[in-house]
Amino acid sequence: MADPAHVEDVRAAIAPPVAHPVGRRLGDLVLAAGLVTQEQLDQAIAEQVRSDERLGAVLNRLGLISEEELIHFLAQQYNVLVVDVLEPPIAAEIVTLVLPAVARKYEVIPVRRTPSSLTLAMVDPTNLSALDEVAFRTGLRVVPAIARPSAVRKAIELHYGQPTESFGDVLSQAEAELAKTERDARRGGPAGIDLHELRASADQIPVVRLVNMFLEEAIRRGASDVHLDPQPATFCVRLRTDGVLHELMTSPKRLEPAVVSRLKIMAELDIAERRLPQDGRIKFRWGSREIDFRVSILPTIFGESISLRVLDKDALKLDLAALGLDAWGLEHLQRAIQRPHGMILITGPTGSGKTTTLYSALGTLNSPELHIVTAEDPVEYNLKGINQVQVNEEIGLTFAAALRSFLRHDPNVILVGEMRDLETAQIAVRAALTGHLVMSTLHTNDSPSTVVRLLDMGLAPFLLASSIHLIVAQRLARTVCAECREPYEVDEGSLVPWGHAPQGLGTCTLSRGKGCSTCNFTGMKGRVALYEVMPVSPEIRELIQRSAPASEIRQLARNQGMRTLRETGLAKVIEGLTTVDEVVRVTSE
Repeated sequence: MADPAHVEDVRAAIAPPVAHPVGRRLGDLVLAAGLVTQEQLDQAIAEQVRSDERLGAVLNRLGLISEEELIHFLAQQYNVLVVDVLEPPIAAEIVTLVLPAVARKYEVIPVRRTPSSLTLAMVDPTNLSALDEVAFRTGLRVVPAIARPSAVRKAIELHYGQPTESFGDVLSQAEAELAKTERDARRGGPAGIDLHELRASADQIPVVRLVNMFLEEAIRRGASDVHLDPQPATFCVRLRTDGVLHELMTSPKRLEPAVVSRLKIMAELDIAERRLPQDGRIKFRWGSREIDFRVSILPTIFGESISLRVLDKDALKLDLAALGLDAWGLEHLQRAIQRPHGMILITGPTGSGKTTTLYSALGTLNSPELHIVTAEDPVEYNLKGINQVQVNEEIGLTFAAALRSFLRHDPNVILVGEMRDLETAQIAVRAALTGHLVMSTLHTNDSPSTVVRLLDMGLAPFLLASSIHLIVAQRLARTVCAECREPYEVDEGSLVPWGHAPQGLGTCTLSRGKGCSTCNFTGMKGRVALYEVMPVSPEIRELIQRSAPASEIRQLARNQGMRTLRETGLAKVIEGLTTVDEVVRVTSE
């Protein structure tokens, strides 16, 4: 929790100027200008007391003064600038400084920015809450200006779109609909439908809207996963954005069966089965795009936990050069995938981008001259011109069974989604030794420990040493937000305790994010891949043949040019792409 004293210091530093009345009040000004009579003014004041509106809004609503006249007198009263929010159009980078919810709540829109200040067009330039919130969120000195109310509302609609229902509104509607359904069920209902069937159908409009809302929000935020976690009295929806989970909403427990059933219907799963895990897929249309959600349902003690993996085909870029490898690593990877046979392994935890790296390699190789087959669980993206097989262990179609069939299918390149057992690893190694290029993944911490893991699985050292050509370990680290990035200088020596090898740079210019609406005030937006590329040289093959420990393999690989994940991450820090804290979070030394 932030220190209250610190918060007050920050507020004081960015406190916006406040519009105060200058001279006479608005009523006196319009009366002196002859626009209204005393009787009309008294009538407007009485209406103001009754309706709790501002006097200017009442005068305009009663037709006593126009919007232009109202703005003229308010600008005169408060000594603020009058601005036109429709012409010329406001730049997009200015608009994004204020959140849509804040703009709609206070009827404000930013119009101009200097390095230290922000001009804010307002319907009510005396609204201290609006000035204070915008100043605190942006870190800028806010200069109030006034604009026609209708123009401000039109500009908000133009730049932020139509207002959407909040999760709270839809949750309330869904609860009300469910309560009505329960009452009908207790009374026997008009059609005598059982309550369980009513819940399982999940066809109530608010429930459908609620599910669509959090799926759309996941796409809008660029989330990789959506998690629905059941709790004793509630269930929670969280989004994994840039590798970190953020809570989106918490719902009453009574809505859980309807929401879960709705997702099962969308994924074409058995809505009556609540005791066993289930897997499925949802095709969701968002605007002109079709997004896939991979659905995994797991029964827990408090209900069914649901994980949705967001698979956005438009976001998949099959370009090795764009992955973020350094020149040395990219050269060795490109050289390895151009070999006619051998094995390439990509390692890392779930969600580290291994699939993207493999698909990028396949995209580079994909041509009519090569026959490429894959065995995946599941097939995340459909690749044109490549034969992809979905593993299904329930019917005996395992990775090993698929591999055995592949060898009778005359392939040039084989992709195995994951080496889970000794049988799969043995077949993959034999395929690599008999004229096939084999690519696969493994869950290990780094490249050298991959060798030890495969030997522990039972592979013969001489077979592994003969077949493997390259191992790549990878992680994904969050990057500093480009919108609120600020540079700062540190001595290169301060990075040494974290694993940096001094390069004589002296002072380094690093970057950090201040926090803005673009990055949800985290200072981090987007991710960059960190790679540890280990080519298997003749010397490393000798170590593999005698089952050398990972530490010995690592030392030799580093002597031959390999950079560890930590070293790669610190290089990204010096480039200003990420932060030391983020690299330490995703790597180990």
